[in-house]
Amino acid sequence: MKIKMLATAMSSVAMLGISLASPPAYSSTEALIRAKCLPCHTESDDGVSRVSHQRKTPEGWLMSVARMQIVHGLKITDEERRAVVKYLADKQGLAPAETEGVRYALERRLNTVEAFESEKFTQMCARCHSGARVMLQRRPAEEWEHLVHFHLGQFPTTEYQALGRDRDWFGIALKEMVPELADKLPLQSEAWKNWQARGPQVVKGEWSMSGHLTGRGGFSGVMKVAPGEGQDRYTLAFEGRWDDGKAMKGKGQALIYTGYEWRGDLVVDGTPMRQVFAVEDGVMRGRMFLRDQDEVGADVVASLQQAGNSRVLAVHPSYLKAGETVELRIVGSGLTGDVALPQGVKLLETVKRSTSEVVVRVQADAAARGVHTVAVGQASGGSLALYDSIAALKVSPAFAVARIGGNGTPTAKVEARFDAEAWAAGADGKAGTEDDFRIGVVPATWSVEPFDETSVRDEDVKFAGLMDQASGVFVPGDAGPNPARRMTASNVGNLKVVAEVAQGADRLRGEGQVIVAPPRWNNPPLP
Repeated sequence: MKIKMLATAMSSVAMLGISLASPPAYSSTEALIRAKCLPCHTESDDGVSRVSHQRKTPEGWLMSVARMQIVHGLKITDEERRAVVKYLADKQGLAPAETEGVRYALERRLNTVEAFESEKFTQMCARCHSGARVMLQRRPAEEWEHLVHFHLGQFPTTEYQALGRDRDWFGIALKEMVPELADKLPLQSEAWKNWQARGPQVVKGEWSMSGHLTGRGGFSGVMKVAPGEGQDRYTLAFEGRWDDGKAMKGKGQALIYTGYEWRGDLVVDGTPMRQVFAVEDGVMRGRMFLRDQDEVGADVVASLQQAGNSRVLAVHPSYLKAGETVELRIVGSGLTGDVALPQGVKLLETVKRSTSEVVVRVQADAAARGVHTVAVGQASGGSLALYDSIAALKVSPAFAVARIGGNGTPTAKVEARFDAEAWAAGADGKAGTEDDFRIGVVPATWSVEPFDETSVRDEDVKFAGLMDQASGVFVPGDAGPNPARRMTASNVGNLKVVAEVAQGADRLRGEGQVIVAPPRWNNPPLP
């Protein structure tokens, strides 16, 4: 029963409040919170105990409510839960500045390798779950202390696990970590105070959008946003094209939390997708990913077509080889006026133009090198890399985790996707120096090899999964024991990821790593 309840509660992250259903049958959301929370919590002049003394993201509040359901038997409908999460995220959320640097957890960038200044924080807080889950909360010292006690009450073996048994875990947590967290992540902050004083962000209108989906390529288009039914609810329609010319189209709905946290739910060319964006000052940034495969996602930036918001978001393609003649698509907002290209790039023809996209035919001379911005009238930005040859090839991400699945089990496989990044040598002409510059993502031929001697012995290349030679998409093997493997092991493994690009008679090679791990049994809104 608890497993079913968990699945129901956690599936709400897919919509996180996006619903056209009728509102809860209470006079207000405050009344709903009192009805659902006060049977266990207490109310005083400073609010509801525990609840009123925390600030979290929408995903963080969703996890809190879901835990109340799973552990404490809270009875609440899906629509009531959406209303509670919306209210708490709006009233007790985080300012944009407070989510900087850890938005990867919200955006489902699950291959992120975390690094924190505090070694104690890394050891004490970021070894069982992501450090970002902690960094996306704000509490006073008393509440951080409650959280320490909660960990030992909920997970009584914490002190005896790896990196716990070798120290006075409880003493360090109370005497050292609580003061550190209360100082760095306080309940009250200037950033939150200033954000609350600002007016709501404008989202209605047309948004020029640019993105890149690893394993597929770049795309651009226009997303039209209109008011929907209910506060902070919007409808959206997207039309665009991939860099290879294939059209793309989608529509759906979105909800804004905390004045800037955009959570979209849409279908693009028949595929359900999610959007997790931050909206501020006419710009959206974040990630759009498959609803049922969050590892398949695109980095996205968008700009609202409104007065005073002229900017170039991106150039497609983002690189140009010396001597080449190509068509460039300059994507942005307020694109009026003359096109200004980097020195050494000649404008041959303006193919078409609008305020969201300018298509030009250009030619680069033989001496053009370096990374430059592009301007259209008052709008500038994006980047265009000019190069004569590729000096090095890098695999991105350098490290990724894939997970076996399927094969009659309830957990799906988790792919690993890679891009080949071309780099040019700097002014000294030598690769591997500080002035090297990134050219961009280029087509490559992909393969996998054993990562080490153990991988050779266990024949990981044969069993752990298949790499698509053209796209860089790695699909792991089936879940469950494999009788064909040594000791009937499962199809986990450790592989070297290889990208190769031909340049004249030479073949450039870049290497990365993919760990093929057991199935993803636990997939909370915040990892």
